[in-house]
Amino acid sequence: MESKRCFANPFDDYRGIPLVGHCKEALVPLVTSILEKILKDMPVLTERSRCYEGGLYSGVAGVAYMLYHVSECPVFASHRDEYLRRARQIIDLCLQYADKEHDPNLRTAFLLGGSGVFAVAAMIYRALGLAEFIKPLNKFRDLWEVCAPITFLDCGSDELFVGRAGYLCATLVLKHKLAMEVLSKEQIKAVCQAILESGKQYAKKKRKPFPLMYSYYGTEYLGAAHGLSSILQMLLSYCEYLQPGDRELVWQSVDYLLNQEQNSNWPPELGETIERENELVHWCHGAPGIAYLYAKAYMISKKPRYLDTCIRCGELTWHKGLLKKGPGICHGVAGSAYVFLLLYRLTGNTKYIYRAQRFAEFLLSEEFKAGSRALENIYSLYEGLSGTVCFLVDLLQPEKAEFPLFNLFV
Repeated sequence: MESKRCFANPFDDYRGIPLVGHCKEALVPLVTSILEKILKDMPVLTERSRCYEGGLYSGVAGVAYMLYHVSECPVFASHRDEYLRRARQIIDLCLQYADKEHDPNLRTAFLLGGSGVFAVAAMIYRALGLAEFIKPLNKFRDLWEVCAPITFLDCGSDELFVGRAGYLCATLVLKHKLAMEVLSKEQIKAVCQAILESGKQYAKKKRKPFPLMYSYYGTEYLGAAHGLSSILQMLLSYCEYLQPGDRELVWQSVDYLLNQEQNSNWPPELGETIERENELVHWCHGAPGIAYLYAKAYMISKKPRYLDTCIRCGELTWHKGLLKKGPGICHGVAGSAYVFLLLYRLTGNTKYIYRAQRFAEFLLSEEFKAGSRALENIYSLYEGLSGTVCFLVDLLQPEKAEFPLFNLFV
């Protein structure tokens, strides 16, 4: 039965022969042309524009991050200042919008609110050599006190988009990009402890057979967007701050989630059975996002079973990752292709560069253009073309590739 969610993969798999015509000379003008299209199609920025809503996920703040990311790539050094200036123009207006948000819970949100805007602003200002980068950085720092209490966010206080995992993820990004510690050890411990206590309480209350579990708006998600996998990934990223007993609870939960695998994939929610003809193979829900948890687990433990899990995720993505939902990184083709760049960094196997190149090729095909879903925010980072640009830039520098704002190699 034909999948409702993906195109059939038309490509032969890697046979040890690199592709011709996917070099810098081909990709650079492509990146430049898509970037120009994004800036042209983006809504006009006014004080009352609604395009500031959606934060880094679907708002124009994600375009600012994309411009920053391109400016950091040496291949585009001649355009660096131009891209950073444009990024600053956008993020300055996003900051004004974020500063008007009086709900501290929304200010703390990483991908959908203020903390992500503050983080990207600090990165852009620092890249421009501006001492005032410390202002948005301090606004970001102050938010740790908001999310540390257990009572933070009734809808689900621990997931990636608006919860504590997102705040910790942003802290990792800032540490990497600014080459400095953003939070103190005590502050990081407090946020990690809140995640752990929240997960323990929920698992006990719902009588789960495993030590840590979470929900978001009443749903027990497993994937990277709102679920268990990215929460555990952040706890592993800060495992040196955890007590030995709590560290063991995290690893038990990592292995429990591994046991929920169904034919190299995971259902969106705990306890669901995957419908094979209509399964979700997305970064947000499914193997392409959960792969990052097991990549981190492998990097820390060096246990082969975690790497084997990542490889299975990659095989499924090769077969079912040419998604009809669009070009983006959340539930689109670029998000699928990032799994191959992740596997290349883990294994050094050039097969994964080939696969990423093929997915890039498909993004430009008439079949994809005719059969993929039309997007409302075509310029956006997570659903639209800004994420695609980040992927194409990382295809030029696969040894440094990182899923946007979700870097494991810190």
